[in-house]
This record gives sequence, C-alpha cells and structure tokens, in this order.
Amino acid sequence: MELKRKANHLLFATGCLLLLGGLAVFAGFRQTHRPVGGVIVRISNEFNNFFISEQEVTSLLTRQGRDRLEGTDPGELNLKALEARLKAHSFVKDAQVYRDLAGNLHADVRQNRPIARLVHSDTRQDYYLDAVGEKLPLSPLFTARVVPIARLGGQPLTDSFFQDSTGQQYLEFLRYIDEKPFWRAQVAEVFISPNGKLSFTQQVGDQRVEFGFPENISEKFAKLMVFYRQIPPVLGWDTYHRVNVEFKDQIICE
Repeated sequence: MELKRKANHLLFATGCLLLLGGLAVFAGFRQTHRPVGGVIVRISNEFNNFFISEQEVTSLLTRQGRDRLEGTDPGELNLKALEARLKAHSFVKDAQVYRDLAGNLHADVRQNRPIARLVHSDTRQDYYLDAVGEKLPLSPLFTARVVPIARLGGQPLTDSFFQDSTGQQYLEFLRYIDEKPFWRAQVAEVFISPNGKLSFTQQVGDQRVEFGFPENISEKFAKLMVFYRQIPPVLGWDTYHRVNVEFKDQIICE
C-alpha cells in the first residue's frame, strides 16, 4: 500500500508538471503570435533632463519609419533594429525594447546627459559635452543647467579636443565640477586661456578664480574652499577680485 501511494503521488506530481509545462508553452505560443497591443515608453530621468520626449520615442518605434506598431504581426517585428534606431538618437545612452505576455511593446530608454556647454561667439555653434567627451547637440525641448566653457583669444574648441590625452585632463576638471553639487552650483563659467590655463567666474562672489592647468584638481578646489570659509566671512566677499590656487600650498588673493 505504501509503495502504491508513493507511486500515485509521483504520477500526480508528474502530471502537474506536464500540465504546467503545457500551459507555459501555450502561453508562449499565444504571446509569440499575438499582434502588438500598446506601445509603452519609459524614460529614466534621474537628473531631471528632458532632452527626449515620450512622443519622440514613440515616433521612432515604427515600421520602416512610417507605420505605427500597434496591431503589427510579431513576425514583422525586429526588436534589435528598433533598439538600434533608438540608440542612434543623440540623447539616448541606452535602450531596451521587448514584449510582455499581453502583447504590448515596451521601450525602456536611458538618457544621455551633458556635463558642460561649449560656447562660441556665434551661439548657433554651441553644443553640449557628455561625460566621455562626446559632442551632443542643443535641444529644442530643454536647456541643461551645466557649466559653460569657452576658449579665450584663440581658435574655438574642436569636437575632438576632449578626446586626446591632453583634452582628457580638461574633461576630468569638468567631470569634477559636475559630480560635486556645491561646485556645480557655484562655478558660473569656465575659460581656457591661449596657454591652456583654466579660470572661472562664480555665482556668488566677484572673484575670478585662476586655476592653472587641470592638474591636482581636488587639491586646488580644497584650497578654494579654505578661502571661502576663512576670508569672506571676515573681510567680506568684495575684498578680493582675484584668487589664484594654481601653485602648491598657496592661495594668492588680490
């Protein structure tokens, strides 16, 4: 009797597994052959940027760039091609396109993010710079609150400036500002002189900060913080108009 009961239990468990497997295959078959329902777009926006809209993403998710995907037979879908079309957009850092069991098409988009704006005498030539030194166009949808940077008295910065080993140092300087909320709010505009030295104006205080070459970046900003904490509270913000943190273990105020 005990052996028979165990055999019955085994048969019952096997039957349940086969039934569940059959239901899964049936559900997968239905999902695979179900026409596209809705198109659901999710844009991650952790930095409150609005460079690409849900409507713009939806307009890229089309057949041959024309017809809407709702009602499309799954056999006509190329999810990898749709992902590639989204990733080709300047302000899309990454994208995933997939279907759910109800037949809906999902597009999860992560936006690219600028850290600086390269400014020119002709503002039509301005463009953004992302964290890896790639050029991003200005957007009609949104203006990013990032630090402007310009070259003084020389040729304007080229698209490839931030890609070589020298330019990477300047990119590191811009990344440092972007990653520190205090400096991101305090640095008003950055300038590169003809000899390559950096300076910047501030949101609070009339002092122009002479930074020197983009070396020992954290140490120089630490010295500038010492100035903020010790000098203006005692002498006032308007006492000095030039602060130089270029040289090691020195802060020069004039």
